[in-house]
Amino acid sequence: MTHIYNDPDTFKSDVLTGFAAAHPRYVERVPDASGFIRAGGPLAGKVSLVIGGGSGHYPSYNGVVGPGFADGAVLGDIFASPSAEQVYRIARAAHGGAGVVLAFGNYAGDRLNFGVAADRLRAEGVDVRVVWVTDDVASAPAGAEEDRRGIAGTFTVYKMAGAAAEEGRDLDEVERLMRYANAVTYSFGVAFDGCTLPGARDALFHVKDGQVDFGLGIHGEPGISTTDWIPAARLADQLVDRVLAERPASADGRAAVLLNGLGSTKYEELYVLWSEVEPRLRAAGVDLIDPEVGELVTSLDMAGCSLTVTWLDDELEPLWRAPADTPAYRRGQAVAGGLFTERAVSAGATEEGTHEIASDASRRHATIAQSLVATLAATVEEHKERLGEIDAVAGDGDHGIGMSRGSRAAVEAAEAAVSAGGGVRSVLEAAGAAFGDRAGGTSGILWGLLLETVGEGLGNQEPVTLDGLAAAVRAGATRVQTFGHAELGDKTMLDALCPFADALEQGAEVALPLAKAWRAAAEACTRAAEATAPMVPKVGRARPLADRSIGTPDPGAVSLALIVTAIGEQLDQTCQNLEESS
Repeated sequence: MTHIYNDPDTFKSDVLTGFAAAHPRYVERVPDASGFIRAGGPLAGKVSLVIGGGSGHYPSYNGVVGPGFADGAVLGDIFASPSAEQVYRIARAAHGGAGVVLAFGNYAGDRLNFGVAADRLRAEGVDVRVVWVTDDVASAPAGAEEDRRGIAGTFTVYKMAGAAAEEGRDLDEVERLMRYANAVTYSFGVAFDGCTLPGARDALFHVKDGQVDFGLGIHGEPGISTTDWIPAARLADQLVDRVLAERPASADGRAAVLLNGLGSTKYEELYVLWSEVEPRLRAAGVDLIDPEVGELVTSLDMAGCSLTVTWLDDELEPLWRAPADTPAYRRGQAVAGGLFTERAVSAGATEEGTHEIASDASRRHATIAQSLVATLAATVEEHKERLGEIDAVAGDGDHGIGMSRGSRAAVEAAEAAVSAGGGVRSVLEAAGAAFGDRAGGTSGILWGLLLETVGEGLGNQEPVTLDGLAAAVRAGATRVQTFGHAELGDKTMLDALCPFADALEQGAEVALPLAKAWRAAAEACTRAAEATAPMVPKVGRARPLADRSIGTPDPGAVSLALIVTAIGEQLDQTCQNLEESS
């Protein structure tokens, strides 16, 4: 278990505070942001490598900020992508004028949030490249490498990109070398037991006594196959065989090799396993270049380990062997600054613009919108544990936690917008921005976009009508679908959202009262959410464990159905106010 914490909700921020206090020689906090830049940075003329993802993987991300490695790190909550706003703030602070590479493991929430941040930076004139790592051979077959997760191979890929940037390579070269390193990196892992989120009563999953799970993820996802316990020699066979199976034809034998502990597996156990792995690699013709055995990418207190091989050549080997000096990883004699000695002046985050003045009718309806956001939050809180349990079947179990964080932040933002005299658009846009920023992950950014788009459609001038609401919800569903790159039948929130939008439009067409139309749409949404149970997930973290997901509905679809149902019940009580003010 995670034994040391104050409030589970503040675990990440408490970690960041303690880390900054412990390592001022290496990192500087970015004000109002969830992460760090390198001490003395940003460096003028140097390409900046900004890495990130969910907390719980130390020393990955913040532990490797420093000369020869990363220039910045942004952290989300436990196992959740940082929000686009947080990525933007850290990257903006880390930019030294030569461009930024944003790097992370291949997870849907990270791709969405880092992508939005990149677009925002580009709009401000910053040259940004986005690279995600895809080393986990268990999560997709050969030929579908783009679908693979990023696990411990992120360490070697980040290391080589950081070394390239440190020696003065330009942005094109850093990106090219990083993509090349990723293409020749392969990992495979094993779990002996699951990990426990701070404050949780039990692990996200358990491996039965006397068994092991192969092909685990690093976000608490269970493995893809289970077998009885095997001794270290046979375990080494399994790991080595899987990572060497896709050895490139061009590989000359040189390789960076990591035997990575996931949090609870003792170093002595890792060395026992290494005593079996090392001779097997050499027998297969692998020339081990500065191998690493230890905890490099963890998963809180998960019991397990992974083996990573990155095939080297004359380009990559010097980058792997290059010096680095960070809080958790040191190699050789890295000199802070090196080629770059002048600190650049960071522009920092841009200021928000002024808000549109709302009409009296929209301000009246904004108070109703605020109360509905509060209903959303209360519903999530009531069902938080259940949503987490559904998510843990084939994912990382944090859906309820993330939705709770986001919805509570949305309530505060909505209240502030009403107090400032905002209309419906101002309230929902503020709620959406706060939801996305605080929740992080896929659900955070998609719910943020949904609330913001509905707010845009309703505006700050006109009173709310069913026709306007139906059009705004349809616009929100379209934006979620376009942005999330999901289709109906992929087993996502979209499978419940589109039927909800359809039913709401049908109610508008026959001129139903707003509350009645919403209730009918909520019923359609609930039926659609339940109908996701037999579906096979095609995107997101559940995809690698698709078979385990069959029989369990999608957590995003379920949470949407619960929320719109509760809002429908409240609309019965408040719709008279809407009609009187129309």
